[in-house]
Amino acid sequence: MEEYIRSRVPWSTEPSLKFKASEVGVDFDELIEGIREDKSDAEMAGEFDCSEKLISHLRDHFMKFGVGSIMGQD
Repeated sequence: MEEYIRSRVPWSTEPSLKFKASEVGVDFDELIEGIREDKSDAEMAGEFDCSEKLISHLRDHFMKFGVGSIMGQD
């Protein structure tokens, strides 16, 4: 019996953080810098002129998935 071998090519489960940030008008590099500097959601929301909830969502994505959300095997 032949064994089915799953593809080992990485695939994305959802859009990258860079895509999500650009989609809502948040500068990706400045977002990453704010996270690196441990700025609060309120502080970054003020800088990006958006809601704290949006920054919280983007930060959560970064903490869970990193910059991209590529999953798979080599």
